[in-house]
Parts: sequence; structure tokens; C-alpha cells
Amino acid sequence: MGIRVAVAGASGYAGGELLRLITGHPEFDLVAATAHRQAGQPVTVVHPQLVGLDLTFGATEPATLAEADLVFLALPHGESAALAAALPDAVKVVDLGADHRLRDADAWARYYGGAYADAWTYGLPELPGQRAAIAASHRVASTGCYAVATTLALAPLIAAGAVRPADVVVVAASGTSGAGRAAKAHLLGSEVMGDLSPYKVGAHQHVPEIKQATGATSLSFTPILAPMPRGILATVTAVPTGDADPRAVLAEAYADAPFVHLLPEGAWPHTAATAGSNSCHLQVGLDVDSGRVIVVSAIDNLGKGAAGQAVQNANLMFGLPETTGLSTFGVAP
Repeated sequence: MGIRVAVAGASGYAGGELLRLITGHPEFDLVAATAHRQAGQPVTVVHPQLVGLDLTFGATEPATLAEADLVFLALPHGESAALAAALPDAVKVVDLGADHRLRDADAWARYYGGAYADAWTYGLPELPGQRAAIAASHRVASTGCYAVATTLALAPLIAAGAVRPADVVVVAASGTSGAGRAAKAHLLGSEVMGDLSPYKVGAHQHVPEIKQATGATSLSFTPILAPMPRGILATVTAVPTGDADPRAVLAEAYADAPFVHLLPEGAWPHTAATAGSNSCHLQVGLDVDSGRVIVVSAIDNLGKGAAGQAVQNANLMFGLPETTGLSTFGVAP
């Protein structure tokens, strides 16, 4: 028997991707998957891509999860904290939601609302010191999808003094799976296909998380809904200081990071190349007119942006190589 794993909120897109990764993981044994409305249904009714997985959704209750060694929480924002608090201390938990990401209670109130829960260890291993912190933790708050793409592009540049922490501008496009599985009129195929649309302009909930993780002091963030199922492409621009070469900074920061790839000069990231992987592709350049540094970042929002990132964190928590059960290669075409 390996590490016993349970997934709460397994009926959603991130939950389904977690089930796929867990069943292919050499050290994890899937013992429970829970849902709300789909409780009592076979997993394959909701996730036909997992044909052969003989498992039924249980109710999302502490008793269903408490016998696991590791619980992934893939629940809507605001629903993780109470469930996590009811689990035994010995159970390790990775939360894919936002409940435990922010250290600032005022930022939580401004962008999310509702009761504030204490911050857990932040689950982005590529940040300085975070691998050791994650490995020593029983509770880890995995990153938001836009936050992963933006932070990996920006954090090393601010830390090295290569760009100013103020006046950072991010425009990022995401596939529709980032909005979850709930039926919403604006996510219907006839509404999304052939269209690009901004949303939550100037007030997206990942802004305080990105500022917390990168050290940015002011950030303009515009998210865009793109007509594709999965993927994020983020364009991050910042004012250079002239004190360090941005490409050299990124190359040094990720020299030993198995999932972050600085592409050869002239090759720009695109989302399809990261689909199905836990990788982030980066490229950096200079805007010849404005002089701003431009970093483009591509990830799979359900991979490095959600389920893959969560498994990477769990690997570290159990003393496994962080690449265990995860692919650096995308699926094409």
C-alpha cells in the first residue's frame, strides 16, 4: 500500500485532472473522491476520460477523507478552510483553492470577502526557499493559475533588481476550464467560440496573490477568456532598471527547476506546447519603442496552474522527487 490519497471536489475540471495524475503516480493510491451533486455517481459518469477507474464519488465530508494520508482540496473559494480544519492533524493537505494563500486579511476581504482563514505555506516550489518550506509542511496552499504564470515570469526579475516593482502590467488569456465546470451562459460554446473577452478588469482576485509572491508594489492585470479548453498565455511587462540582464536573471533562477523552461532566443511560448504537462515556458525580450521588459509565459492552467502544481507540492511534502508522476512534455497536436 502506497500513500493513501483522497480528492475533495473531484467532479470539477481540476479534480478530474488530479484523479488522472494520481492514478498514474507510482507512490499514490487513490482511496476516495468526493463531490456534492454527483455524490453516489460513478466517477466515469462525470469523467469519461478515466474509463476503467472503478470508483464512486462520496460525500464531501471529513469522515470520507480522514483515513487518507494526503487530501487534495479542489473546492470553490471559501469552502476549503472549514473542511481542512475538521481533518486530523496527521493528514497532509494541499488546497487548490484560495482560502489559505493570502497573508493579508484586508486583501482577502477586498478581493474575496467572507471569513478570513490563516495563511498556509505557499505552494510555488520555484520561489526561493519554498521547496524546503513545502517539504516541512503539513498544510500547503497551492497557487492560483494566473498567479503561477505571472509569478514565474516576474518574481526573479524583481528580486534581482532587474525591473522596478511598480508599474507592472499583465495581460493574460486563459482557457474556459479556468472558470470551472458550473453551467454559465457566458461559457457556452456558442458564446465562447470565435471570441475573446476580458473579465474582472482591474479587480481580479489573483492580484494580491501575485503582488505577495513577486514583490510587485503596483500591478495592472487584465484577464481574457480565450476560446480554448485549457492553457494560459501571460504577457508581463515591467520597467527595467539597467542593473541586470533579464534573460541572465531568468536563466540563473531556473537553472535547476525541472518544470520551468526558458526557451531559446527567438522562440516564443504558446499554450499548446504545454498542454497536459506541468511545465512553464518562458521567453524574455525588450520593447524597442517603450524600453519595457517583456516576459511571455505559457502554462496548462489545469497542469502547472492547478492539479500538476498540487501534485508537485505533495511530492515534496512526502520526500519524493518533485517530478514524480508528472510530465515535463506537452501533448501535440
